[in-house]
Amino acid sequence: MVVVPKAESRWTVTQVYDDLSGRILTGQLRPGEALSEIKMAAHYGLSRTPVRQAFHRLSVEGLLSIVPQVGSFVAPIQLSAVRDAQFVRQTVECRAVHSAALATGHEKERVLNGLLKEQARIITRRDHYGFFSSDEDLHRALMLIAGHPHVWDFILSMKTQLDRLRYLSLESQEWLEMIFHQHEQLVKCVLSHDADGAVALMETHLHSASLALEKIAVEHAEFFEDTPPQPGGTPPKSP
Repeated sequence: MVVVPKAESRWTVTQVYDDLSGRILTGQLRPGEALSEIKMAAHYGLSRTPVRQAFHRLSVEGLLSIVPQVGSFVAPIQLSAVRDAQFVRQTVECRAVHSAALATGHEKERVLNGLLKEQARIITRRDHYGFFSSDEDLHRALMLIAGHPHVWDFILSMKTQLDRLRYLSLESQEWLEMIFHQHEQLVKCVLSHDADGAVALMETHLHSASLALEKIAVEHAEFFEDTPPQPGGTPPKSP
């Protein structure tokens, strides 16, 4: 770890939060991993106060478990929140893709085919992080085409725990290729105005994702919990 001299540090509390939350979200920092205020302060070239403030924000958002007199640990993934987010996605996105399939306009074809081409290139590069971002762009585009530009923001606000689990699933190249194939079929239905077919494919797409996420939860049980963390509880064990 490179230590930046404090006098040269330009990090703010928000930037520290963004950096750490991004590393937790993408699985670079695994559930149960200990985070030291002292080491993080040295890493960012800051005093402990702004780091402590960033830690507090991460804790409020369920990404960090702070146990007094013990330490701070990357919080486990909350399966209850994952299932709630999946329920919302399945309910909202199936209805939205029906509307997207019935929508008209040449921009729809250009945008969706462009995203598929981008995803094909990303898979060739084996860029799992890039695929996640492009996957988000595709689902957001379908929501926009359906005429609900603000609904995706609502979905984003409640799927942090789900996204942590999705990043773990995208570490498999085989899984990436399967998801991409489903995207191709889904876009084909949307562009051919096959609303019922698009809904059926979206249901299959999101259901297969649910099954994969549950499989990961079984294989890496130490990363998860079924209920929200309790203040002052026992710190999670390092994986």
